[in-house]
Amino acid sequence: MKKFITAVATLAAAFACSFAAHGQKGALDPDTGLPASQPFDFPAQGPAAQFWAKRLTGYLTTSDGIRLRYSVLLPAASGRFPVVLSINGYDAGSIGGASYLQYKTSMSVELDKQLVEAGYAVMGINAAGSGCSSGRLEFTRPQLGRHGAEAVEFAASQAWSDGKVGMVNWSYGGSSQLATAQFRPPHLRAIVPGMVLTDFRDALVPGGVPAPGFVTPLRRSMRAYWERVVAQTAREEGDAQCLAQIPRNLAAEDSNSVMHLFLSHPLRDDHMRSFDLAPHAGRVQVPVLSLEAFQDQAITPRSGYYQSRLDPDKLWSVQTNGRHDMYLAAEFQAMAVRFLDRFVKGEHNGFERDTPHTTVWMETAEAGGGSALQRRVSPKARWMVQRGPIRSDDLSVKAFHLNAGQALADAPGSGAADGFDYPGHGVAINDIAGNGFWGPLPDDWKATSLAYTSPPLGEDMMVYGPGSADLWVTASAGDADLQVTVTEVRPDGQETYVQRGWLRLSNRALDTARSTPLLPVRLERPGAPMPLLPGRPVLARVEINKMGHYFRSGSRLRIWIDTPAQTGGLVFDTFTQKQRLHVLHNARYDSVVRFGVLKDVEGPASHPECGSAILQPCRPDPLAIR
Repeated sequence: MKKFITAVATLAAAFACSFAAHGQKGALDPDTGLPASQPFDFPAQGPAAQFWAKRLTGYLTTSDGIRLRYSVLLPAASGRFPVVLSINGYDAGSIGGASYLQYKTSMSVELDKQLVEAGYAVMGINAAGSGCSSGRLEFTRPQLGRHGAEAVEFAASQAWSDGKVGMVNWSYGGSSQLATAQFRPPHLRAIVPGMVLTDFRDALVPGGVPAPGFVTPLRRSMRAYWERVVAQTAREEGDAQCLAQIPRNLAAEDSNSVMHLFLSHPLRDDHMRSFDLAPHAGRVQVPVLSLEAFQDQAITPRSGYYQSRLDPDKLWSVQTNGRHDMYLAAEFQAMAVRFLDRFVKGEHNGFERDTPHTTVWMETAEAGGGSALQRRVSPKARWMVQRGPIRSDDLSVKAFHLNAGQALADAPGSGAADGFDYPGHGVAINDIAGNGFWGPLPDDWKATSLAYTSPPLGEDMMVYGPGSADLWVTASAGDADLQVTVTEVRPDGQETYVQRGWLRLSNRALDTARSTPLLPVRLERPGAPMPLLPGRPVLARVEINKMGHYFRSGSRLRIWIDTPAQTGGLVFDTFTQKQRLHVLHNARYDSVVRFGVLKDVEGPASHPECGSAILQPCRPDPLAIR
């Protein structure tokens, strides 16, 4: 969490800057005598050349009396324009200022430029309680969608608008699209949500394991946008109202931050459920182009599985290995503009005819060399899987049973249980800035982790979607947190990271009506925790996050079981009582890990160059090193 920040100030890059500042040595604070906290900063980049003909700024007033700041970039042509709208809590309402042209923005300058040149008006709006906008910051609660729907209708009614509105962007900007579309504003034609956080529990408490390391960087980045970017643009424009609102929003954030969610609502009570966008995704009726990254280091790829609730005939899905900011990839942005041309402008450009409903970018890598921005826009898939809507019939379930000798086998297990010391220091994988690496093995890793490995695979296997590690576990003292890591051990002796999942054992109660062999759905309600008794076996179904990975013949599949460790931006605060955990695998307690296998996929015979696939690093197989 220390090294690299892109020229485009994405959410992930903003987090990275916050982490870097925390660890730097510098001047001492004159009041405390301690090292001063370094201010959040943005990298020097640009400037970009102005690409719009006219910029409009102002405030729209919502039906509940809240003033939302907006900025619009208009094309050079005359007449009325279709509108592409973005809403977020960073600096969307300030696009077009000097900071924006220096790439000090949460938006994609490249995408905005393409849209303006394609004849769209590009409009950015700050969500309530952020930047210059008044009101209470409520993140993904229903207010975001209500205001978004009103913003769509406001944009459609302007003299420069032709009444056709689409929405773009990722992260906060992706969540706002899903929230807005659920309110069905009449003039919304299509949305392009990427890396959608539908539920703050996915980032704050994945699997019931607290991850407070996410919270402070999120707060620092958001506040820095208001103080450094939004305020600078307001000074340039002489916007006294904005400059007066920013201190109020900063003060309010202190008492209404995501930290309060983490501390005050550890379980999925009614308040936390009000933040979840996924249950109402079925209300979305417009065409959707969705992007998700399997190794998303900021919010994971879960997105509440909202895509499964949409009309499959109106959904086009792009999935890839990679980072939270894969929305910057030039190939995806070109696809997004073409999608908008079809469904917002109404052009008959053949998008439905020649674009599969499901596209999985496989072994995606970025070009070497060049600037940070050039690398971030460069990702290309080594190969692709392209299908219609993928349904359950397209998947088979592959089960690996845990066995004696820490083997994965086709038949139910046998032998004595395997134990490990808890808590241990799990191995870090990747960082919040999007750097891919394996952290060092702790000295006691053989005592604090278990690894189960399959024989060499006899045929290629495309693992797709979520998986479930159904483990029978005993704890010698009480509650504990589990981490399951999936890897591929290649014939060349390199181990490649695939995916992870987590579970607090007391959070194991399932919604049996919704759970499937491949997806355990936890209740996570205040009355649902299930305490443990020492020595009593319990079934812990650990959800392994979505993945899309091609295991080749001759490779071995492995799972590691240990204590949750840093995974991208997720930094865990685990249950700390020292004890011994055992994983059982016998006729009565059959521990098994299940994966979905996508049928009829044939990829390249050769593995990708080790470490080239974004956020899927390699390391020498630790079990082969004596």
